[in-house]
Amino acid sequence: MCGVGYHEPMLELIEELRPAMPHESLDSFFFCTTGAEAVENAVKLAKAATGRGGVVVFQGGYHGRTLLTMSMTTSSTIYSAGMGAFAAGVYVSPFPYELHGVTVEQSLEQLALLLKQQVAPSDVAAMVVEPVLGEGGYVPAPPAFLAGLRRICDQHGILLVIDEVQTGFGRTGRLFASEYAGDAGRPDILTMAKGLASGFPLAGIASRRELTDAQPPGSMGGTYAGNAVACAAAVETQRVIRDEGLVANSRAMGERLRAALRGVAERHGDAVMDVRGLGCMVGLELNGRYPAGTAKAVTQAAWRRGLMLLPCSVFETIRFIPPLTVSAAEVDRAAELFDQALADVVAGGA
Repeated sequence: MCGVGYHEPMLELIEELRPAMPHESLDSFFFCTTGAEAVENAVKLAKAATGRGGVVVFQGGYHGRTLLTMSMTTSSTIYSAGMGAFAAGVYVSPFPYELHGVTVEQSLEQLALLLKQQVAPSDVAAMVVEPVLGEGGYVPAPPAFLAGLRRICDQHGILLVIDEVQTGFGRTGRLFASEYAGDAGRPDILTMAKGLASGFPLAGIASRRELTDAQPPGSMGGTYAGNAVACAAAVETQRVIRDEGLVANSRAMGERLRAALRGVAERHGDAVMDVRGLGCMVGLELNGRYPAGTAKAVTQAAWRRGLMLLPCSVFETIRFIPPLTVSAAEVDRAAELFDQALADVVAGGA
């Protein structure tokens, strides 16, 4: 789907992406420049295709910093404090987070209640969900939860948007995280960015042609949308991911990293509540007894030792995001440095 004209790198990129999509029905593409743009255009597409205005999102999700995507983001108030009023027609439902007492069954029950109390299903264009919460704490969505969303969407004619901006292109040990749910997690619209073009400004959506054909001509686009240089970078990125086996490496090194971090956790008593994640998208959550800012203090201690980490979530969580090319030696060294940094902080030395 292109507003004015095509160019060769864009067509080459589509040839690379189409067979890699998590479902064969995703056969139509639109390119833009940022992840937030991709989410905005996914919502526009859903509204145009369904004639409805409502959007359901899930607690802890992060979708961007524009007005609409900020209105859809609930991972932290830092992204929206002082920025109201927000976009209307956005409804928030619980995301399964068993460590904090929210099960898949409870999440789906609350979603059903939302569709009875807050917004009629006939007024909902799309449900938008991250298959792994990103800024919300690196919490994987159980396949049963995605299957439940797929079932409810099919029942009510709602489109399921899987936001793979952060999880896509091998990050989780699959090319796309929604693959873990199989056909039960099939998206009607998939958003992508970040790993698509190795840092070049490129994002996009994939959907069914019958949906993109419902979009009014000229309603989606952008001055730099799908520019030739970024598309060329994306083509080469996809070939490297495929030819160098980086998805398999992400899966193997992710398993190694989680095992190493569990070893670290065992050496620190009950300081660590959870080590979780898929592939090279790993979260470590500290015990809730620690005060706010403890995770940040650990990342600062790690930085002083030469290890770059970031905190995330309103809970004290640290995220590990090694490159897909990471080696076993680098994983082991990172775990060693993190062990020392954690000792610095939980022992009161930081």
